[in-house]
Amino acid sequence: MREWTDSIQEISQDNAANYVNGRFDPEAAEARRASYLQQAQVQAKLAAEARTIAQLHKPRRKAAR
Repeated sequence: MREWTDSIQEISQDNAANYVNGRFDPEAAEARRASYLQQAQVQAKLAAEARTIAQLHKPRRKAAR
């Protein structure tokens, strides 16, 4: 009879996050996560640049006298 730890080890390797298009592929899942991370970093950089440009071209109010 198998130990319960054997079945736990088998289950832990089949992590749902390691499935890509319905197939178990940990390498492709890691590549996809890296791609999403890189895309998020690029988007954050572009958003920061857009905010900076918008602030530079924002009309300034004249000081009240």
